[in-house]
Amino acid sequence: MRPSSPLSLGQRALEEATPLRQLVGFRIGDEEFGVDILMVQEIIRLPAITPIPNAPRFILGMINLRGRVIPIIDLRQRLLINGKNPGETDRTKRILILELDSHQTGFIVDSVSEVMKVPAAEIEPTPHLLALSIDARYIEGVIKLANRLLILLDFTQILRPQEQKELNEMGDIGAEFADKEPGPIPHSMSL
Repeated sequence: MRPSSPLSLGQRALEEATPLRQLVGFRIGDEEFGVDILMVQEIIRLPAITPIPNAPRFILGMINLRGRVIPIIDLRQRLLINGKNPGETDRTKRILILELDSHQTGFIVDSVSEVMKVPAAEIEPTPHLLALSIDARYIEGVIKLANRLLILLDFTQILRPQEQKELNEMGDIGAEFADKEPGPIPHSMSL
């Protein structure tokens, strides 16, 4: 083993002192996004989704995941991203189960690519043109990677407070029915 030079020790100390963000990278259409790994509870394949009557288009319905009722949001529709037909079934689609406001919510993405560590200082403000194409409040920043850009989403802003409150209530009500006989979702659970 080769002894470390003072420069490499200094670089190592600098790297250890630099705050890092660990992110989960995912794709929607041609765009690459990231979310803080601390928000991600789990990543699952696309199961059968129970629709919710009168829900907004971006809310696809609910799933029962090991006794937990979780609302499912089509992130493509919420962010108004064009591309492949969101109704297409695809083996690479995944649901990111995130903890938001102490409740779990699922977000459908086209694929999950990687887990990465990025120095927090490399997260840059949202460029003006990007803010025009995706609502700027949904974007925490942009990260320049070797040969691509990654858009860091702020999932705490993806849902408006009233929408989040209604989804939380839906999950609480749905949890009451999760352990009972399967049947239709009560019509009182519309958004």
